[in-house]
Amino acid sequence: MLRFQDRLDASQRMIPYLEKYKNSKCVVMAIPKGGVPMGSLIAQHFHFPLELLMTKKIGHPINKEFAIGSVSLESRITDPKIFVGIEYLINETNRIRKNLQDTYARFMGKTRAISLKNKTVILVDDGVATGYTLEAAVDLVRKKNPKWIVAAIPVAPPDVAQKLKQKVDEFICLRTPCDFQSVSQYYWDFSAVKDEEIGKWISAASAKKSKLIKL
Repeated sequence: MLRFQDRLDASQRMIPYLEKYKNSKCVVMAIPKGGVPMGSLIAQHFHFPLELLMTKKIGHPINKEFAIGSVSLESRITDPKIFVGIEYLINETNRIRKNLQDTYARFMGKTRAISLKNKTVILVDDGVATGYTLEAAVDLVRKKNPKWIVAAIPVAPPDVAQKLKQKVDEFICLRTPCDFQSVSQYYWDFSAVKDEEIGKWISAASAKKSKLIKL
């Protein structure tokens, strides 16, 4: 089984696939927390602004690691094939959204949003399992009228990769293993990204005068 050393290794391997956009008007949008180190490295390499995309999965009430949908600052997407009580969905949506708002305020303060209109948006995460978080991200970004949407993902299961490919203008996925079980199994080092590390990665890209895009 081929593994990435860590998220930075995955970023370096992704960069050659994004070279075609180096002279375009691009915005890198990283999904916290795992996507931030990757997004920062990509943004710095191409001198693109780095943005945070505030969205997070909804876990199943029995197994929180099993995603049944996704929540953003403005909307919610759920899998219609999986039934859970509406009270659970409402409570989880409110809890997750409050967490997203706190994260936004902690890292970006009152930074004004910038327009995505007619820009190429590169969505970055460290991997996808169900794809709900990225799917929600694409739907939200699409409403901002970008010129082009690119999803840059190191690893995803084949069926999810095929589904996401239909949602974006270009889907870059380095590995789609048939025996996929979890994102972490394809990294030697998949340590949790700490808040102070996120701050450093954002600061490293802030020299490019990036601004948070609040969806």
